Amino acid sequence: MHPPPRRRRGVRRLWTAAAAALALPLTMLSTGSTPAQAAAVQCSVDYRTNDWGSGFTADLTLTNRGAEAVDGWTLTYDYAGNQKLVNGWNGSWSQSGKSVTVKNAGHNARIAAGGAVTTGAQFSYSGGNAAPTSFAINGTACTGAHQPPITVLTSPAAGAVYTQGATVPLAATAAAADNATISKVEFYDDTELLGTDTSAPFTLSVAGLTVGSHSLVAKAYDSMGASASSTPVGITVASGPAVVATPSQLGVQQGKSGTFEVKLSKQPSANVTVTTTRASGNAGLSVSGGGSLTFTPSNWNTAQRVTIAADSSGTGSAVFESSAPGHAKAAVTVTQLGATKAYDARFLELYGKITDPANGYFSPEGVPYHSVETLIVEAPDHGHETTSEAYSYLLWLQAMYGKVTGDWSKFNGAWEIMEKYMIPTHADQPTNSFYNASKPATYAPEYDTPNQYPSALDTGVSVGPDPIAAELKSAYGTDDVYGMHWIQDVDNIYGYGNSPGKCEAGPADTGPSYINTFQRGPQESVWETVPQPTCDAFKYGGTNGYLDLFTKDASYAKQWKFTNAPDADARAVQAAYWADKWADEQGKGAAVSATVAKAAKMGDYLRYAMFDKYFKKIGNCTSPSCPAGTGKDASHYLLSWYYAWGGATDTSAGWAWRIGSSHAHGGYQNPLAAHALSSYADLKPKSATGAADWAKSLDRQLEFYRWLQSDEGGIAGGATNSWAGRYTTPPSGTPTFYGMHYDEKPVYHDPPSNQWFGFQAWSMERVAEYYQQTGDADAKVVLDKWVDWALSETTINPDGSFRIPSTLQWSGKPDTWNPSSPGANSGLHVTVADYTNDVGVAAAYAKTLTYYADRSGDTEAASTAKALLDGMWANNQDALGIAVPETRADYNRFDDPIHVPSGWTGTMPNGDTINSSSTFQSIRSFYQDDPAWSKIESYLEGGAAPTFTYHRFWAQADIALAMGSYAELLE
Repeated sequence: MHPPPRRRRGVRRLWTAAAAALALPLTMLSTGSTPAQAAAVQCSVDYRTNDWGSGFTADLTLTNRGAEAVDGWTLTYDYAGNQKLVNGWNGSWSQSGKSVTVKNAGHNARIAAGGAVTTGAQFSYSGGNAAPTSFAINGTACTGAHQPPITVLTSPAAGAVYTQGATVPLAATAAAADNATISKVEFYDDTELLGTDTSAPFTLSVAGLTVGSHSLVAKAYDSMGASASSTPVGITVASGPAVVATPSQLGVQQGKSGTFEVKLSKQPSANVTVTTTRASGNAGLSVSGGGSLTFTPSNWNTAQRVTIAADSSGTGSAVFESSAPGHAKAAVTVTQLGATKAYDARFLELYGKITDPANGYFSPEGVPYHSVETLIVEAPDHGHETTSEAYSYLLWLQAMYGKVTGDWSKFNGAWEIMEKYMIPTHADQPTNSFYNASKPATYAPEYDTPNQYPSALDTGVSVGPDPIAAELKSAYGTDDVYGMHWIQDVDNIYGYGNSPGKCEAGPADTGPSYINTFQRGPQESVWETVPQPTCDAFKYGGTNGYLDLFTKDASYAKQWKFTNAPDADARAVQAAYWADKWADEQGKGAAVSATVAKAAKMGDYLRYAMFDKYFKKIGNCTSPSCPAGTGKDASHYLLSWYYAWGGATDTSAGWAWRIGSSHAHGGYQNPLAAHALSSYADLKPKSATGAADWAKSLDRQLEFYRWLQSDEGGIAGGATNSWAGRYTTPPSGTPTFYGMHYDEKPVYHDPPSNQWFGFQAWSMERVAEYYQQTGDADAKVVLDKWVDWALSETTINPDGSFRIPSTLQWSGKPDTWNPSSPGANSGLHVTVADYTNDVGVAAAYAKTLTYYADRSGDTEAASTAKALLDGMWANNQDALGIAVPETRADYNRFDDPIHVPSGWTGTMPNGDTINSSSTFQSIRSFYQDDPAWSKIESYLEGGAAPTFTYHRFWAQADIALAMGSYAELLE
């Protein structure tokens, strides 16, 4: 294959205020516009700016507060100064004198009742830049959206350490908007209410906090009913007096010095001397100042500095201990970096924030939460759940830490945590010995919407044999499957108590609990799910537990069941590949060899993701009667959406099953993992055909990308061997890939699975890593075109802020795949519907550009990667990491009904009723105790869409990794 002609259009850089404008995210999308309705509009407009002195961008959110949709809108407002329109987006902008008019774009003409759209523009100005005071939509004046109060927790300081039994002083400032007043401030320890103060200054003294880490939050309410929470502040309670040192991780470049601070956790009765020495590690690092510091009963809580000097040539880390008589020691890991490695220093700084126990990214067991914040709904429906994705990012983060510091114990420890809590033990999957590989599972059709469930089992549909079970047992001496389950309730919020090795211990159990959610077809969004335990012993739910919500059968048996997310397991293999490479470069390959061998084993089992769901033959399977496979002819050799396995809990009369998935998504592929598992000696699987299968998968994945690449360069959805999930006939003219049919949005439709740019960045980053390692021309041909497109849709502003694609829209179809002569796909198109400053996605995108630029020499890709990383570092840092505010208009779905068949009744572990009147929130009553719940209540009652600043674990890890990758390759 040969690269297409270069069509470099270039990233849009707004180095001057008069340059081209960028697009901003929409909070609601539509497919067309109609003339505006004559009825009066009830509306509000929220106006925000990003001002750099001579110009600014204005973001305007238009909210429909009426009971009917607005079809077509015109916004008008006036400026008081000399603001001049430069360019606008998400609408047609014009200006006459001081008056500004904005007419809807085609895609955002409709504003649903209670919904919102966003538009924006860039302006130049001199002098003052007062915000407009009034707005109108379709000639009707709008009320300004009431802004929530600003809340800041001023005490204690982030990272503070207190001795058990000591009083922790909490204090907050709060300011209300729009002439409102502050009515009260609540103080929380995570989601536990500690106390309330109704008058300024807002304070609370708390004694009796348990030993360990605590995440403290202040929440202010104003007289108009609005509320807002502060950024969480992490503290630690120690069992006795302790020396406190911050930060816990420090990077010092060769020939330079760095400092950390020390103080005491408790007031002493006499002077205390704190001595700091190098306890172990790199001798090129030494204490050059503050080696002996005296703290008195009056200055014990005032930080003093310790200075660490680095010699001019060494690298590697050392542990420095600060100790004092009668006090617990504090340890700081200092890493000596190359003279130019500023981005490695950034990695270590962010790594320190992520791994600081007080910052709330981890459970007491060391499990990474999905996010620090608890109220968040996306694929996980609670922030203190976790996913196999988060575990895989932890492995990758610790691999990079090993590269930077030479310490591989944390990478090995991360695999041990993952293996202990996210890979089911034998006790969790006790009846695999009953598995019959000649009859892997019984067919049950998938349906389009949840209300078509339960789905009846059908023994009359032929199912093919499982061709890899025997060789896996032969290679590893067990019938158990070695793969991660995809989701876990880390704090047992639901109360199933499915912790590893336990089957429904219940609400009183502590620690990570296996759960499952999505079970009912592509239209079942997270807002329509009924969470259920992975081990259903009929203890909760209805008469048959939760089973008869999903499948229809003559009788039901107690059973266990797990689902694997293949992209996460592949990412774990990817992390192990880099760990092995980097450790070998340091002469420390033996330190990670045992863990890398486990990654190879995981990759061996990951081949279940290559098979049709019921092991039917791949290609033109357009009815349930299509032929079953006879072996590897049931493999599409792609990474599908999942594989799953389960069985009876009764070990005396057991049975077990396994299924693959017929649906393959472009965003799930991982050619670097396929390369590692097929060609890299330390990661080749033990099984007889594992390496050969992955070699074929590598070729197939690269072809898949080429087949799905649009005329512009974006990668479209995917393909399926089972149309609609029940082997029906696809529409006439649907193109094929090795007999599998093109599916614009494989697997889920609410929202469409191919619209998020993050899947593009995640997937192309893997292609770029593979290309950087091998130079494979088949990868380059895809990357050349994709990078051109992505750069053309990227904007860098004068202040370093940026906009990258967010929501994608697709039209047309690819050409049917011809391996010997790939089509040009001139009829397959992608457009960018809206843009974002999402820092996690931007980091994955920056990594893509970094790896691509290193191998190709592309200077624009390199400079854009740097601009994205520098921009988020300069503009988006906070105490917990790097994050940006997000407006969540989709949270109006907390009241969404969930489908429960009429007459079906049951209960959740906490007593919440499940019946045909249930909603997303009604079976999750725990949300009403969340400190952020009032923001949701206000929104559901007609208030503005709430704004949150989330610290997702995967995003913070990806940002840190992007810094480390840039340091390695381009710095």
